[in-house]
Amino acid sequence: MSNTSKSGFEIRADLLNQAQGLLEGNIYRNNEAIVEHNNNFPNDRKPYGDQFVSTEEVIAVARQLNEFVNEK
Repeated sequence: MSNTSKSGFEIRADLLNQAQGLLEGNIYRNNEAIVEHNNNFPNDRKPYGDQFVSTEEVIAVARQLNEFVNEK
């Protein structure tokens, strides 16, 4: 394990990547639930929700992650 510290830029980039991954994972899981529902209930089909992650959403989640990391 390295003892070098990450710069603020690297930490922010990591948080943004993690936030994007969380949001994309949420979309994937929601899609899977909709597919399962539609397969089981063909007469009550549900539409897919948004299929993209906005920059604003990524930044908002990254800020939440950063607040958690900075809790004392």
